[in-house]
Amino acid sequence: MKKEWILLIVAACFEVGWVIGLKHSTSLFEWGATILAIIISFSLLIRSGSRLPVGTAYAVFVGLGTAGTVIFDMAVFGEPFRWSVVMLIVLLLVGVLGLKMRTFDKEEDKEVGEA
Repeated sequence: MKKEWILLIVAACFEVGWVIGLKHSTSLFEWGATILAIIISFSLLIRSGSRLPVGTAYAVFVGLGTAGTVIFDMAVFGEPFRWSVVMLIVLLLVGVLGLKMRTFDKEEDKEVGEA
C-alpha cells in the first residue's frame, strides 16, 4: 500500500511540472517535456488508483498538485506572497492528510473486522 501512496506523490510532482509547463512553455522541447509530464502524471495516478480508493487518490493528487503549483509559482516565478494563500494551502493539505489517514488498506479492514 505504501508503494501506491509514493506513486501518487510522484504523480502530483509531475502534475506540478505539466501545469507550470502549460503556462510557461515556449519551445518545442518545453512542450514535449510538458506532454511527457502529463503522460507520466496520469499513468502514475491510474496505477496508484488500482489499489487506493479513487476519490481519495484523486483528491490527494489534485490537492498536492495545487499546493505544489502555487508554491512553485511563488518561489520561482515571483508570484506575490500572501498569507491568505498560504493559509488556504495549509487548510488544503490538512484535508488531504486527513483523507489519507482515514483511508485503510483492504487487508487492514479485513483484520479489523475479524478482531
